[in-house]
Amino acid sequence: MDINIALIEPEIPQNTGNIARTCAAVGASLHLVKPLGFEIDDRKLKRAGLDYWDKLDITYYENLDEFLYKNKDEAMFFFTTKGKQAYTDVTYPKRVFIVFGKETKGLPEELLYANPEKCVRIPMRDTLRSLNLSNSVAVAVYEVLRRRDFDGLREAGQLTKYTW
Repeated sequence: MDINIALIEPEIPQNTGNIARTCAAVGASLHLVKPLGFEIDDRKLKRAGLDYWDKLDITYYENLDEFLYKNKDEAMFFFTTKGKQAYTDVTYPKRVFIVFGKETKGLPEELLYANPEKCVRIPMRDTLRSLNLSNSVAVAVYEVLRRRDFDGLREAGQLTKYTW
């Protein structure tokens, strides 16, 4: 897959389930880096994306070091509230990894300091800490898709009259 979503130590099963559903809907691969804050068979995780699990391309990693080593030649963008540039200000290559940290702490500081030019943020008000993880992933992946003119996604549907 050309678009890869990486979650580093996600903690909340509903967020990961929603992100998995987004990945299935747009054809993105999902990369989950352990430790996870839940079991993969967690019913909350599956409820968020139950009928999409068979349509997912998921790769698991034992830790961040393994993820970084196995993907060392990939273009990565690290989403963080500490990023100097907005996610709309960068150029995303054809094959890209969009990387997010755990809900309570984000990405490790040492990773961000080692890659300042690859750190991007979603602009928001100063009075709030961050957006919900699944919302942030959706914002990021749809920006990449928008720039590609939503290539590979279905065309607009036809309106249907519903009777209530």
